[in-house]
Amino acid sequence: MTTANDALHAPSHDHAHEEHHVSFVQRWFYATNHKDIGTLYLWFAFSMFITGGIMALCIRAELFQPGLQFWQPDFFNQLTTLHGVIMVFGAIMPAFTGLANWMLPLMIGAPDMAFARMNNWSFWLLPPAAALLMISFFVPGGAAAGGWTLYPPLSIQAGMGMDLAIFAIHLLGLSSIMGSINIVTTVLNIRAPGMTMLKMPLFGWTMLITAYLLIAVAPVLAGAVTMLLTDRHFDTHFFKAVGGGDPVLFQHIFWFFGHPEVYIMALPAFGIVSQIIPTFARKPLFGYVSMVYATCSIAILSFMVWGHHMFAVGMPASTQLFFMFLTMLIAVPTGVKVFNWIATMWQGSMTFETPMLFSIGFVCLFTVGGFSGLILAIAPVDTQMQDTYYVVAHFHYVLVAGALFSLFGATYYWLPKWTGYMYHEGRGQFHFWWSMIWFNVTFFPMHFLGLAGMPRRIPDYNMQFTDFNAMATVGAFCFGLGQIFFLFNVIHTIRGGVGKAPASPWEGANTLEWEVASPAPHHTWETPPSLEIVEKGLKAQGLLGDHHE
Repeated sequence: MTTANDALHAPSHDHAHEEHHVSFVQRWFYATNHKDIGTLYLWFAFSMFITGGIMALCIRAELFQPGLQFWQPDFFNQLTTLHGVIMVFGAIMPAFTGLANWMLPLMIGAPDMAFARMNNWSFWLLPPAAALLMISFFVPGGAAAGGWTLYPPLSIQAGMGMDLAIFAIHLLGLSSIMGSINIVTTVLNIRAPGMTMLKMPLFGWTMLITAYLLIAVAPVLAGAVTMLLTDRHFDTHFFKAVGGGDPVLFQHIFWFFGHPEVYIMALPAFGIVSQIIPTFARKPLFGYVSMVYATCSIAILSFMVWGHHMFAVGMPASTQLFFMFLTMLIAVPTGVKVFNWIATMWQGSMTFETPMLFSIGFVCLFTVGGFSGLILAIAPVDTQMQDTYYVVAHFHYVLVAGALFSLFGATYYWLPKWTGYMYHEGRGQFHFWWSMIWFNVTFFPMHFLGLAGMPRRIPDYNMQFTDFNAMATVGAFCFGLGQIFFLFNVIHTIRGGVGKAPASPWEGANTLEWEVASPAPHHTWETPPSLEIVEKGLKAQGLLGDHHE
């Protein structure tokens, strides 16, 4: 055990149960307990998911048939922009941070996150940022309307809503960096005795790598939007062609942030699925070490492939080839992961509870998203597909079927640990099948729309695209309806569910969080878990071989 660990355990023991008797305001507004902050993050992310989802439904309603039905083009563009920004920065990223807050200390045997008060600050930067984004709809000129990528010159010419969006992105970035510093410090310094780096649950590894990625690229985005701000108000010309600037420079800087950002939203999902599949296959994760190296490889490669977003802006053929082959290379470590998940399930004693269903759904649909990404990596094909609905289909297969399905799986998996009650299994399975079917009805036709040449970010379109658009809109509304069912199931569980949950409700679960009672007590691991408990779990996970030392 490290010195830092001892120091952290000591004070938490002194005020062991003080916080059980604090008021509502003290508990939630001044929260320093990692579980409370995790809960705040998760509810915030869900509320943003619903907000962004309603915007998506507004977009799909307009696209149900050709012609303008509900919105003028400018407001339509505001909806698509804010939908993207809110889903990426307000829903998916905070949801993973919330999961990390709740589960990481429990899984690695730590009493809390390393910097508890900074953790509180990290969270409370989010609601003002969300408020700025929502207020921007009501200022002169409306919200930002240049797409979530904020490309100039549109973003330079936009009204006051763009300034609010830039300030919101600053706040969101600051929150992400502080959250990431907390995760890195916690994982590196206060793990339980006996849990070396290569014996840590894979969720811990993926969150650690994700945190490093965020610390590296969030300042890049902050720099880009700050340059945008000075171009707008202080007469600089970074991106203004009229003053000698270059709008394409913004794209380079944005995508140097933006491509690792894709993996910031995908790597935690890989970690979650790597926890769930072994549990319900009742087998240790196949190829644990190769999974760790694959995660590191994906993170490193993600810094080198931003150019594939810019094949269409004009690039020498040799540079296009460089980015094309490097992008394809990322498929190798990703393929290692998919192979290992399938190998884990192979000949396992599988059962298909809701978390497992969402994980298998994740593997299948993420693979589809990966393949369409591989196709887009081919420079000549990308030039044709650029800014069509094929791209929309691709990234929704990666982010909805990837990040969102893994988050649903994680919620069902850990809900008994959070609430102390079991959720209704039948309703959970209904939620999965409903989401699975309507997700595909929504997004699969978009591949055909893109191949036929329908551009993205337009409120009106040619008659030939009508049928697939109508189908996608029906799918989107049904998919959205299913998420109300999810909320109902979660609230039902919080209020007692179908009965009390034991400490370890899943037969094949062997990580440390299942050693504490359900619901997890307010303070856990005040004294670090003993070596026997740690080694028992590691043995069950197949992590006690010599090569893991």
